Amino acid sequence: MTDTPRLTSLAHGGGCGCKLDPEVLRTLLADQPVGARFERLLVGNETADDAAVWEQEDGTCIIATTDFFTPMVDDPADFGRIAATNAISDVYAMGGRPLLALAILGMPVGKIAPEVVAKILRGGAETCGEAGIPVAGGHSIDTPEPIYGLAVIGTCRREAVRRNADAKAGDVLILTKPVGVGVYSAAIKREVLDAAGYRDFVATTTLLNRVGTELAADPAVHAMTDVTGFGILGHGLELARGAGLTLVLDANALPLLPLAERLAQEGCVTGASHRNWGAFGGSVDLPDDLPDWRRHLLTDPQTSGGLLVSCAADRADAILARIQAAGHPMAAIIGRMEAGAPRVRVEG
Repeated sequence: MTDTPRLTSLAHGGGCGCKLDPEVLRTLLADQPVGARFERLLVGNETADDAAVWEQEDGTCIIATTDFFTPMVDDPADFGRIAATNAISDVYAMGGRPLLALAILGMPVGKIAPEVVAKILRGGAETCGEAGIPVAGGHSIDTPEPIYGLAVIGTCRREAVRRNADAKAGDVLILTKPVGVGVYSAAIKREVLDAAGYRDFVATTTLLNRVGTELAADPAVHAMTDVTGFGILGHGLELARGAGLTLVLDANALPLLPLAERLAQEGCVTGASHRNWGAFGGSVDLPDDLPDWRRHLLTDPQTSGGLLVSCAADRADAILARIQAAGHPMAAIIGRMEAGAPRVRVEG
């Protein structure tokens, strides 16, 4: 094979922007059996959490998750690294420590050279090595579009489990990574993102959220989730609904990738951003003068995004400093949880 096409040209979308419409997903899950009859299933599909959690007899918990998507970049090794980082993040978001991974691979046979696929797998394995876990196996099939990801198993003690439904009124919200991955991926698709922008994009999407394991040991941290395909508004709304509280978001405090504002104003917006707003915009209150490009950043789908952390207000500054010291310099306090209807209210 001499003319290998761009990976992004083989996919209808990319990264976590490929997620199903959030309202469609809620409809699909509404009639599915719940795990309530399994007393050791601490976290199942009753809440919109990041992974399943099963408690063993000695109080140790097994965390299980899977995540995969189509490429948002053309470099195969970067695709593998980003997809692996994104999948492992679910374990960190639950407060756990990853143990091992299984590869999930779908490739259009005859369209992509085997050596390109090998680079994807090596990229994923490299990230798993950084996380201290092996790729212990996996499964592959022939698919119309390239797909790669991981099933990841992790562990923690019961007291360390952090659901996205346990935020408390008065909590402060911290986001550990900047927003803007979706608009950057749209710029990549259009071939208008410069080399410096691409480096920033890869740096944030391959930064492991391992600080989640450390945060779960702090009783002042009440809830966590990772911000991915539904954007900060969508995943914030999941926190609000899970806790039965109002999430107040300070739009001016939201950390952004360096080019995010300009790219959004130039129209580098994903279809998933429109889809997200259509799905949950009715549960979000925006300032009357908020421009559309800023709203798109709020619904911008993040691939391998940051952790959204809900913590006690009197410990927020210390927790933020710990997160920044752990390698997340752009982490910021972005809002709070208040008593009220389960909605998101945007200020600023």
